[in-house]
Amino acid sequence: MRSNNSLNPLYFQFTVFTDQGPLRYLSFCLCLVTYMIIICSNAIIILSVCVEKSLHQPMYIFICCLSVNSLYGSAAFFPRFLMDILSDTHFISRPFCFIQIYVIHTYKGHELTILTVMAYDRFVAICQPLHYHSKMSFRTVIQLLIFAVLYPVFIFSFFFSQSSHLPLCDNKLHRLFCTFLSVIQLSCVETTLNSITSQFIAVATIFIPLTFVLYTYLRILLVCRRSLSEFRGKALQTCLPHIVTFVNFCISIFCDVPLTFYRANEISTFVIVVLSLEFLIIPPLNNPLVYGLNLPQIRGVIYRRVRIRIRKT
Repeated sequence: MRSNNSLNPLYFQFTVFTDQGPLRYLSFCLCLVTYMIIICSNAIIILSVCVEKSLHQPMYIFICCLSVNSLYGSAAFFPRFLMDILSDTHFISRPFCFIQIYVIHTYKGHELTILTVMAYDRFVAICQPLHYHSKMSFRTVIQLLIFAVLYPVFIFSFFFSQSSHLPLCDNKLHRLFCTFLSVIQLSCVETTLNSITSQFIAVATIFIPLTFVLYTYLRILLVCRRSLSEFRGKALQTCLPHIVTFVNFCISIFCDVPLTFYRANEISTFVIVVLSLEFLIIPPLNNPLVYGLNLPQIRGVIYRRVRIRIRKT
């Protein structure tokens, strides 16, 4: 147990950043280009779904929500990260640190719940096609989206309220951004209860959705096994982008696990940087790439809009 003379710092310091010299400008440009690609590619998906009436269907609405969530999570990380690359000091105020914690963690939760809802949509479309329009009505879609948004917010708000008032004896975070566990490890008091709570949250936000998605795809595989090859091909075409996206995000989440359960000073800086950036860069880049280029409906709308723009110029 640490000293009871709590410091309760007003600022936190990121200790991972090192002096890169002139290379900092190259790093800044690469990260800025990456952020611009994330913004532009996801904005194209959002605009395509919103403007094109033929895409006002459950699957495309959920895809649009994925892109909105990508912009939401990226906004909590990239502007601050770009500033830190060019800065000689790497301090963040306590309020902004906890805002970053909340946004990044709810971003992860929203991504999983939206992908879980999408798995249910594919399950109904393939296993119960005659009841699809009645079961996936506009009202049902809205209810599913409300659940996908509020479920992580409710869980993380409870944990956030428990951990934000902990007395802290240090202000050094060996991370690229603020996280719950990195701040809790600075506490002056016993944090066993918080650790147990964080494990419960991990189960509630990762393994429950993962179990549900695996169950739905098991049912889909059983249906496809008894169906004609033409039906299997169409089912695979609609499910493959979701499978790729879900597996990619699960890998990203599990890559972040070592940083969650081990103290950061026990892990090399290179590993911290790679694992921290993985789930904040790969999924926001992967989602529009998979859905924008793989689904012919979205791809067709994008190409048509581009041709119209070219003709007007």
